[in-house]
Amino acid sequence: MKMTFEDLSNELKSKNIRLSHQRLKVLEYLVNNRCHPTVDQIYTDLHKEIPTLSKTTVYNTLNTLINADLVKLITIDENETRYDIDTSIHGHFKCESCGSIYDFDINIDSLESKDLDFFKINNKNIYFNGICPKCIKQGNNMAN
Repeated sequence: MKMTFEDLSNELKSKNIRLSHQRLKVLEYLVNNRCHPTVDQIYTDLHKEIPTLSKTTVYNTLNTLINADLVKLITIDENETRYDIDTSIHGHFKCESCGSIYDFDINIDSLESKDLDFFKINNKNIYFNGICPKCIKQGNNMAN
């Protein structure tokens, strides 16, 4: 479903987030680019349209959106943080060849462990790494 600028504005308003052009554009970017982008990707792509945009603004906007549960932070690699507009519980698969990240449905609740009965779980993440079908087909799969 394609969200309009007005839909995005209403979403921010419903979370009591002060509207700004930059915030709306970052949110719009995430809605339209479901590739789990990095801050650098978001900044580089939006900077062409908004020359006054800074990386600090992108970081601050993403933190605001995360705190409002509109965006989810994902860290599949230790040195790479990405952002996901889909805040529902789902898994991620990262291709070791092309670097693409794919969402997949999984019933994480069925993975509960008795070892965690007395723990309060705040976040559930499932990450898989491997080679995606596109890279396998192209013969880009790395040796194990």
